[in-house]
Amino acid sequence: MPQLALSRVHELLDRIRRTRVLVVGDVMLDQFIWGRVSRISPEAPVPIVEFERESFMPGGAANVARNLTALGGRAELFGIVGQDANASQLRQILRAQRVGCRGVVSLPGFLTATKTRIVAQKQQVTRLDRESPRESPPAVTARLLRHIESALDSADAVSIGDYGKGVVTQALVDGLRERSRERGRWLSFDPKPIHTLNLRGLSLLTPNRKEAFELAHLADTDRRSDPLADAPLRRVADRLLQELQPALLLITLGESGMLLCQRDREPFHVPTVAQEVFDVSGAGDTVIASFTLAIAAGASPMEAAIFSNHAAGVVVGKVGTATATPAELLASFANHA
Repeated sequence: MPQLALSRVHELLDRIRRTRVLVVGDVMLDQFIWGRVSRISPEAPVPIVEFERESFMPGGAANVARNLTALGGRAELFGIVGQDANASQLRQILRAQRVGCRGVVSLPGFLTATKTRIVAQKQQVTRLDRESPRESPPAVTARLLRHIESALDSADAVSIGDYGKGVVTQALVDGLRERSRERGRWLSFDPKPIHTLNLRGLSLLTPNRKEAFELAHLADTDRRSDPLADAPLRRVADRLLQELQPALLLITLGESGMLLCQRDREPFHVPTVAQEVFDVSGAGDTVIASFTLAIAAGASPMEAAIFSNHAAGVVVGKVGTATATPAELLASFANHA
């Protein structure tokens, strides 16, 4: 299995402390209600969860930003929240985790996107979503772009998190692509094919397998355990590379790891290093954050893929949206040396 020397990981982590990434997209708050189930309700065939505690974490693009600072990088977040208690809660958490929030715009009448998960005995029982899923008005998109433009000169990279909640519009993508290209800044994008966008010419796309097939408008058939021998997956990768022309395409494959694809090169498969998988929520956020940081710190694409694969392996071993720390990342590399 391809690997990075510990000395190289130390070097990248040291450089990451001097990197700054702008994160743009759908900002959310993740609420977790933790409890235990001991009986079924007499009112309906559903479990009764006895409340024990609750916790709050940044979600969506805010979780990408949180992953950046957890690894030692600097992050500035740009998105939209409401003028409600959940927005205040989210800002408080982000400040505590050293995420800059000056680019987070508060809109009257907008509901801060919040996902409430009820978890009993480490198993998710149900999820309640509160949101205002509508496309951002042009004036709000223009306002976000002005904030971002003023911060771009001192940034190393930009990461867009699209979760289908309306912040990521074609005007926003076009504006970020143009401004990043003018300044030679890396531009990563985690796509959601729930709506159609022109994603041509970005630095990095990080779809999971399902999203990759949807982006390519192809059916997922004849799946193979070896991604390099998976003809439909290879066909999807080739189509996306030709049609969208990203510098890099990183397809995440769950228990099969990830596949790094570049035009005119053979794909590079990185097997997963996860020992146990408790929760995959937020793993994609960890991948795009750690890959972008590694590239900004001077890693090659293959090194960045290996780096982000270890970060994701740490995160899926935790319950809830989580992050990887430098110490945990180093331990993962040491365990797989």
